[in-house]
Amino acid sequence: MRILVGLSGGIDSTYAAYKLINEGHEVEGAVIVMHEYTELDSAREAAQSLGIKLHVIDAVDRFLAVKDNFVNEYSRGRTPNPCVICNPLVKFRALLDYALEHGFDKIATGHYATVVTRIEQGRTLYTLKRARDERKDQTYMLHRLGRDVLSRLVFPLSNEIKDEIKRKSAQIGLSAVERKESQEICFIPDNDYAAYIEGIKGPFPEGDFVLEDGSVIGRHKGIVRYTVGQRKGLGVSYGERIFVNSINAEKNEIVLSTEGSFTDKVSVSDLVYSGMCDPKKGEKREAAVKLRYLASPTPASVEFDGEGGAIITLARPERAVTPGQSAVIYDGDELLAGGFID
Repeated sequence: MRILVGLSGGIDSTYAAYKLINEGHEVEGAVIVMHEYTELDSAREAAQSLGIKLHVIDAVDRFLAVKDNFVNEYSRGRTPNPCVICNPLVKFRALLDYALEHGFDKIATGHYATVVTRIEQGRTLYTLKRARDERKDQTYMLHRLGRDVLSRLVFPLSNEIKDEIKRKSAQIGLSAVERKESQEICFIPDNDYAAYIEGIKGPFPEGDFVLEDGSVIGRHKGIVRYTVGQRKGLGVSYGERIFVNSINAEKNEIVLSTEGSFTDKVSVSDLVYSGMCDPKKGEKREAAVKLRYLASPTPASVEFDGEGGAIITLARPERAVTPGQSAVIYDGDELLAGGFID
């Protein structure tokens, strides 16, 4: 099978390509240029070490939509996850479009997830299943991938453990083994996202820190510098621990609370259904829901409104449920749907 592998130069994508080569596939690599910080040299070095051809895909114009969403969401007092937007809109779409144009059968990446099929109402649906390495599972970040992408997608690392990949890569001398993994937003390498946003939109005005009863206890430095659940770096003295409870962009207020923000009901919108057929109004599902990337799934009841939204009732209240982040809905380890927290 002829497979095009998204190759960043990091250990995961490099080992994924290596594994496919050893399974007998005809493998070529592709590095997707999305911004000025794309590490072309690392990808070229990885491809050279594997002895495969490297394609360069220009996705700079596509990626502008990810940047725009990031800036606009923060400007509304929400906290976006750019990877959730980028994966379906840019990274996997650009990779698949290029692969189909150049005669490849499948695409592959070094993400930790598994593509599976589910039967719902007599239909065969492509969806995702959580990876064997639960610490590295990336189904949360990938939940918005369309079925057309999933049907042509291979994840060679689905049954691998990251520590074992590191050990094997060191043994065989893959060039990417010593490369440090980045934790920052890829297009903001210094991680100063507030400065990035203000460089585009201009300075955001200061406003009031208020308690839940409306009393003012200090001044904030602009809503883009804060997120729900934040405790450190508030710059306000209160005598006990205090958290960001909510952000009111219209009033330019940040509401603080000593208890933090707990809720057992979550409203979501713009749902993508991969492991289930489009639900009818009032349809309910018992499921497990992840409300942030590093969180464990929480048992919940989900009631769909039939128009791309749902109300999620959690079995236990969760702290810092953050507008702009994603709520991802699972049936066991298999992905059903996911949408944005309102």
